[in-house]
Amino acid sequence: MPYLEIRGVNHYYEWISSPTTANSEQKPNPDKPTMVFIHGWGGSARYWETTAQSMSDRFDCLLYDLRGFGRSRFTRPVAEAVVALGYELETYADDLAVLLDRLQLNKVFLNAHSTGSSVAVLFMNRHPERVERTILTCHGVFEYDERSFKAFHQFGGYVVKFRPTWMSKIPGADRLFMQRFLRRSIPREASRAFLEDYLMAEQEAALGTIYTAVSERASIEMPEEYRKLHIPTLLVSGEYDQIIPAALGQTAASLNPTYVKQIVMRETGHFPMLEDEATYLKEVEAFLQPEVVA
Repeated sequence: MPYLEIRGVNHYYEWISSPTTANSEQKPNPDKPTMVFIHGWGGSARYWETTAQSMSDRFDCLLYDLRGFGRSRFTRPVAEAVVALGYELETYADDLAVLLDRLQLNKVFLNAHSTGSSVAVLFMNRHPERVERTILTCHGVFEYDERSFKAFHQFGGYVVKFRPTWMSKIPGADRLFMQRFLRRSIPREASRAFLEDYLMAEQEAALGTIYTAVSERASIEMPEEYRKLHIPTLLVSGEYDQIIPAALGQTAASLNPTYVKQIVMRETGHFPMLEDEATYLKEVEAFLQPEVVA
């Protein structure tokens, strides 16, 4: 499995250039456009694999695990330089810039999910010359509420600190764990992978990103980041998403109707690309059609 050292942390990445090829260290086809997939909180690139395989006829698909999640793990004890990076989401956007530099990728398409979409928005505004088009799945902007944010942080802290590895051994635990995220069922291997990734996430990264992604600062700055976007962006919301309701996506899109278009996928929750893959791919293909010709 290929890794690249990025700012003190070995980052896992893989290329998918057809439904049957993966894990190449080099970009498979220099003449093919690149789409970079960014996962959300607690997950890894694993849940993007089927989507990437479906899109690999048009793109060399680059998947990677964010710092402290999935297979991008810390070396213990954690180096002071890594600790100093912190867990503000712009630091993850900076990680992505280094990854693209190391892989000699000048311009890419982005496909991001949930917290990963915040990373993508920040990256677009920091490096607009490096992005063609972007798909944000299950994202939005929210108003700050001190009481509810404090309660969320307390609950999130408890959940992160209580993650016994034996949870993955309990029959049906993965489906129970994913129930709040979904409107429709998803493949069993995907729900198992998400539970495994959640249990293995580094505690510092899991806690740090909870506190920075859902914060007063984020509620102030993310609307401004949406207003600044000058890259065509498709925002895909799940009709029954309990994590990031579609109304928050509507608010985000309304801040920049010139560049951000929202669609709401019916009968889906927080993982529409897995809950209704056919509709998701159809909507994404329609969005990309003006720029990518098969």
